[in-house]
Amino acid sequence: MSATPRSPLIPLATALAQLLAVLDERRVATETLSTLQADGRVLAQDVVSKLEVPPQDNSSMDGYALRCADIAPGRVLPVSQRIPAGSQGTPLQAGTVARIFTGAPIPPGADAVVMQEDCMEVNGSGPSAPAIQVQTQAQVGQWIRRRGEDVMYGSTVLHSGLRLGPAALGMAASVGLADLQVACKPRVALFSTGDELVMPGTMAPQDMPAGSIYNSNRFFLAALLRRMGCELTDMGIVPDRLDATVQALRDAAQAHDLVLTSGGVSVGEEDHIKPAVQQLGRLDLWQIAIKPGKPFAHGRVGEAHFIGLPGNPVSSFVTFLLLVRPFLLRMQGVQDVALSRLALRADFDWPRPDRRQEFLRVRRNAAGGLDLFPNQSSGVLTSVVWGDGLVDNPPGRSIARGDTVHFIGLSDLMG
Repeated sequence: MSATPRSPLIPLATALAQLLAVLDERRVATETLSTLQADGRVLAQDVVSKLEVPPQDNSSMDGYALRCADIAPGRVLPVSQRIPAGSQGTPLQAGTVARIFTGAPIPPGADAVVMQEDCMEVNGSGPSAPAIQVQTQAQVGQWIRRRGEDVMYGSTVLHSGLRLGPAALGMAASVGLADLQVACKPRVALFSTGDELVMPGTMAPQDMPAGSIYNSNRFFLAALLRRMGCELTDMGIVPDRLDATVQALRDAAQAHDLVLTSGGVSVGEEDHIKPAVQQLGRLDLWQIAIKPGKPFAHGRVGEAHFIGLPGNPVSSFVTFLLLVRPFLLRMQGVQDVALSRLALRADFDWPRPDRRQEFLRVRRNAAGGLDLFPNQSSGVLTSVVWGDGLVDNPPGRSIARGDTVHFIGLSDLMG
């Protein structure tokens, strides 16, 4: 009997494009959220400023507001008013200065601020009349923050699709927004398959049956999903039976946007994800030309999207970052999901490349180069604990010490 020909492997870029294309026509569900609670969420509506920031010229220093033309060597300038932040000064009289504090509005007539450190207090014309001598030259406009220099009225300060961080939240607050329109959290159901899996805490290491392993994938995938802003339902471990897998998928698809599984997407007799998904819906992707992570599946179960990750921990970890992460970002309305790569020096040799696109676990060293973890097996989770990034190595490319390679930082992918 002749062997069934294998389907060609799908390049990563093609797989990602197909994965994202299924979301292009999907309308992103939104909700209104307090700006204080919106960290990490994706903005669903442009933020357009209805004011200028700052709303008026103000001082960027504690000091004295004055006219530059009034400064002369040895000249005593009386202090005619005091302007703290939050108050409004009066027009500055010629030949006088205004004591002013950071953030206070510049009084009409003043054209500069001199820091208090550059001024010397002297006695004025009376016992209670303060005055100063300016000890430095002054330039028109110095230490003045101009009206609208940060934000102009009507300008878009934050764009829809932005994943909000602390600075963006501060910007929203600076233009007066107490609430923001954001994408709803993706609802994700997660489960693992495999009779060999044991949950930590349920069995001591010395009592583990032969061939059993602790379920590490469940823990890092749950953490990654939460970091991605997902509303997670953890469905635990599903036995290696087709009927159990079908039931788990059917239950998971009821109230979720995405069903994510780990394990069971290879081609063994106990790998039931493929037939189970095909029984309930459809399967679109199967084998990806990357290492680690070749076994990968995407499809639909009812109205829910389905993604199946490989069971080997590093494969599962890497494919999540390369494929699931951009999928979840796009699901929330983020358009730019491209990976950021840095050109760095390889301080290692990689003489036997794979025909697939490889993602090597590396760590930056004190000399500015990259060290390679010695064991690149897809089962060695230590490599991603030790490493701080991945080298994106094209198919068939060997690496010699000193070569420039493309580095992807893990911290950029897990924030």
